[in-house]
Parts: sequence; C-alpha cells; structure tokens
Amino acid sequence: MGEMKVGVVLPSLEVQARDGIDLRVAARHAEAAGMDSVWLGDHLMTGRPSLDIVAALATAAAVTDRISIGAGVFVPAIRPLAWAAKQVASLQHLSGGRLILGVGSGGDARQWAAAEVDYAERGPRTDRALDLLPALLAGERVRIGAHNVELSPAVTRPPIWVGNASPIAIRRAARAGDGWFPSLIPPAQVAAGAARLAELADSPRDIAVGTTGALGDGVSGRARIAAAIANAYGIEAAGLPIVGSPDEAAHRLNEFRAAGATHVVMGFADGRWRDQCDLLAQSRHLL
Repeated sequence: MGEMKVGVVLPSLEVQARDGIDLRVAARHAEAAGMDSVWLGDHLMTGRPSLDIVAALATAAAVTDRISIGAGVFVPAIRPLAWAAKQVASLQHLSGGRLILGVGSGGDARQWAAAEVDYAERGPRTDRALDLLPALLAGERVRIGAHNVELSPAVTRPPIWVGNASPIAIRRAARAGDGWFPSLIPPAQVAAGAARLAELADSPRDIAVGTTGALGDGVSGRARIAAAIANAYGIEAAGLPIVGSPDEAAHRLNEFRAAGATHVVMGFADGRWRDQCDLLAQSRHLL
C-alpha cells in the first residue's frame, strides 16, 4: 500500500456562523494542521446558503501556499463549456497549479432548470466537457458549435477526478479522467470499483473517496449520523460514518487505503470545525 492523502471539506456558511470562523481562517487552519487538501462542492441552489465554488476556492487559494484546492465536485455541464473552462483555468492559475478538479454531472433538477439547461442532457454534456476541457485549458483552438474557441492564459491540466460511484462514472474515469471520486461508499465497494477501473483504464488512476463523520467525544455517534445520511440520500449508511478517537479514525482510513484509495476527503457531521480538523490531522499523521 502506498501513501494516502487526506483532505477536509471546508465549513459551510452555517457552520462558519455557528463556530465564528470564516473561509479564509478555515483554509489556513487546515494547511497549518498538515492536511493535504481542502474542498468545496458546486451548488447553485440547495435550500441552504452556499457560496459560488469558484469564488470560494479562489479565496482559499489566495490565503494558502501548499495545500491542494479541491472542487468536490465541479459541474461543467450546467455551464456553457467555454465559460466552465475559463473558471477552471482561472482557479488553476490563481492557485499556482494546486487545483484538483472533481467533475460530476449531478445536482437537483431544479438547479438545472434555474440555469436554463436541460437536465436530460447532463450526461452528454458531461462527456463533452471531459473530452474538450484538456485542450481548452491548454490554450488550444477548440471547435464548440459553430465557433473556434481559444482561451488564454493556458494552464497545466489539473488532475481530473470523475465523481460518483456508478458504473458510468467508473467508465468515464477510465476513458477521460485521471481519477475516480466516489462518495459515501464502504471500502468493499471501493475495492470492487478499483478492480473494474483497472480493467478499463490504460494506466493507473487515482481513487479518492468522500466520507463523513465526527471525531472525539461529545459529538453525534455513528447511528445518528448514519440516519441523517440515509434520510438525505436514501442509502444504507449504518457502517459509513467515521467516528471515535483519532486512532480509531486512522484505522478506518487505512481500510480505504487497503481497498485502493489514494486520497480520502472528509466532511464533518458534528462538532466544532477547527477541533474536528485537528483530530482528523492527528489521524492523518497516524497513517
């Protein structure tokens, strides 16, 4: 087993208000704690207040020096493709080449309606984005519709990790991605997906896993967090949350590493964000 990196989801606006911490402080805290990456999701509408992913990740990049800046996940298909490429290139440029670009095709159908994009076209539009983004980011001339598009400045292609645990996502990761990025699945499913990815891909791919939990004492236990996951996503989640001491969490993280994961990204279901980040950093060091 090789080295596995550990990332952390930056606090939501609600958690920032509750804990008295803003995005800049949180990003700097994660970097100082020794985390490998910080992450945010891409949401137009969720029913909860949220920041634009590009503006928020640019802010995180501006106040840090080392840590990777992760989009988990960016949805290019909901945007005009040239505009999506310009946003990605800008983030890669501003971060000094520290961007990790998770790409997904999901989101609530209401978000697609608000963006005036046909929800039924999300699959083909995602495939087109995966096919054309590398050339657009490299500053090459790309035919989009009836026009030739050439963006500047050109940037080094960031790692592109295809989100979701579905067979379609695994095929996309093998065909056009640098990695596979499922969330909320157990290590056994990671191992099965890794085996299928190895069958389809012409070279090794990164495997990153999104997970959640709460570490230490005085926070929600596994059953309560699992019930919240099941209610939100309609999945069986009894064994998914990572809870307990940093040592116990490190043991769980090692299960993902044994299954083939090269990166784990954790969001916190309870507890004060800074405290949770510090406990997760302890687990990372124990790896």
